[in-house]
Amino acid sequence: MDFGKAYSPDNLKFLLEGFGLTLWLAFVAIVLSFVIGCLLGVLRYARIPVLSPVVGIVVETARNLPLLLLIFFARFGLPELGIQTNMFGAAVLGLTVFEAAMIAEVVRSGLQSVEKGLVEAARSSGLSYTQTLRHIVLPIGLRRMVPPIVSQFISLLKDTSLTVIISLGELMHHANIVMGQGPEVVFPILLLVAVLYFAANYGLSLLTRRLEVRKTA
Repeated sequence: MDFGKAYSPDNLKFLLEGFGLTLWLAFVAIVLSFVIGCLLGVLRYARIPVLSPVVGIVVETARNLPLLLLIFFARFGLPELGIQTNMFGAAVLGLTVFEAAMIAEVVRSGLQSVEKGLVEAARSSGLSYTQTLRHIVLPIGLRRMVPPIVSQFISLLKDTSLTVIISLGELMHHANIVMGQGPEVVFPILLLVAVLYFAANYGLSLLTRRLEVRKTA
């Protein structure tokens, strides 16, 4: 093992550039998947004729497909249909579709966890279905679903490593290039990559715990 060679200034700069892209990719996918997932989850919960069942089929299909397949399809399948995607766009699309489906299920479950008595009380007091959903169900349900949603974000951050398969210049891709310098740098580089992933994910874990404490306070 050669830590000096592995952690040369050029190698560290190269790895941190990849880590920066990893964080940016995760951030974009998190924002998009959260917005889309919340919308899909509410539509499934609302049980709108025709629309809700269709949304349910889409969500269940995306949830039961391998994420790697979705990334491959976004990068190599869509261009065959006339939809051009670059590596970053394909990575965002694959991650967003998969995570939005996961978040949609979390949202639906969170909304369904709201006690029926509260819903019935709101309706009996004169609130419409939409008003009940907006003022009663959503605020209570969202508080309960925060920890599992943040857990999904942690999974998403780790899943960005799968985009190495389409040669996106994220952390794992850059790590593979550096490890090509020789077997003596493999362990130090993998150790550093593990530390970077751990630091990012542990930060999100601490956020989840803090939110759980506030929830129970």
